[in-house]
Amino acid sequence: MKNYSVIIPAHNEANFLKGLLQSLCKQSVQASEIVLVNDNSTDQTEALMERFAKEHKNIHYVNHPSTDQHLPGGKVIQAFSFGLKNLKQPFEVIVKLDADLILPNNYFEELLPFFENPKIGIAGGFCFEQNANGQWKRNHPMGHDHVRGAFKAYSKECFSAIGGLLPAMGWDTIDELLARFFDFETQTLAKLEVKHLRPLGAGYSAQVAQLQGAAFYSMRYGFLLSVLASLKNALSKKDTNAFFCLLKGYRKAKQQQHPFLVTVEQGKFIRNYRWSKIWGKNSR
Repeated sequence: MKNYSVIIPAHNEANFLKGLLQSLCKQSVQASEIVLVNDNSTDQTEALMERFAKEHKNIHYVNHPSTDQHLPGGKVIQAFSFGLKNLKQPFEVIVKLDADLILPNNYFEELLPFFENPKIGIAGGFCFEQNANGQWKRNHPMGHDHVRGAFKAYSKECFSAIGGLLPAMGWDTIDELLARFFDFETQTLAKLEVKHLRPLGAGYSAQVAQLQGAAFYSMRYGFLLSVLASLKNALSKKDTNAFFCLLKGYRKAKQQQHPFLVTVEQGKFIRNYRWSKIWGKNSR
């Protein structure tokens, strides 16, 4: 079975991090290394990290100076990349986890065998969140061919091929699209139920929709595909205003000529792949 290393970026996660670390320490297959990244926290996050690092040989933590602005994309991936630079052990599978998760004890015992298939580049379980009645219900947008950004595992070969994770809004879509471009596959395991303690998108500012629209431009979606993606996003959120915010972000990025995140060839592949999904055709 392949070995794996885990990186956990955390900004003011003292209320959640303990539960995740306890679930990692109970894994039937232990990580070679767990790097905790204290991302400019002002609560007890660092103290919690220090405690677990003292108690477990495979855990250590580093401090990453950054701003306290909580936006998806750039901040968390910058912290992740900082943790990546501080890995001490070689890995065959690299795992990014958010701090507000609880993993089942057999998570990696069940997950790692899939990476024996060299075609599998990205894998993970399914996200469950508590509803108003306290019941854990599946909340896994984007279907079964997508692993949530909160808990992604990558083969070393795939991670290298896609050039790591991009510190930009939409990173957890770009990674899978680029993985497919390089002929890797994404594997989701429905029986692995990951508890997500903070609801999707909680704590994000009103700028997010515009940033996501800008990401459509940077991923070379083109206007029509961006309109459809914006419509789908707005319908899933039941928020008409989100549609217009997304398109505003797209138009603004185009006007300002934001840099593209993928090459021309990759952009063509991404558009073809997205259209094939819309028309229900098979695509690699």
